[in-house]
Amino acid sequence: MNLKADSLSDLLEVAKTLIDFAGEEKILVLDGQMGAGKTTLSKAIGKVMGVQDTVNSPTFSIVNEYLTEAGESIYHFDFYRLETPEEALAIGMEEYFYSGNLCLIEWAERIGEYLPEKFVKIAIEDLGGEKRNYKLSKHD
Repeated sequence: MNLKADSLSDLLEVAKTLIDFAGEEKILVLDGQMGAGKTTLSKAIGKVMGVQDTVNSPTFSIVNEYLTEAGESIYHFDFYRLETPEEALAIGMEEYFYSGNLCLIEWAERIGEYLPEKFVKIAIEDLGGEKRNYKLSKHD
């Protein structure tokens, strides 16, 4: 499935469609170049899901936890700074992934084979300015 956003104001609709597309799948991989808008999309997903806190990039903490109004946890990962995939194991990554809670993952390629087999990939293409193309695909 392909989605297009012409401006930041389109992101909430993109996030709603993405959540519907994911269905029961809880692992969402956000893929795109540096500055493509992975964290910006994560913020929109958080807003749609009813996150109470401010969604920020977990670049230095590796993982942030957000609570929704319904009391559910959402985990937001940024693996950019990892030197080896094993570093993700040290933070208990697998417990997060198999918790049944929504996991938003940036820079998933840094964790190699530790990424669960089933996930939804959101490939983000920067079209310039605020324009983005989102290609959604299910992997299992």
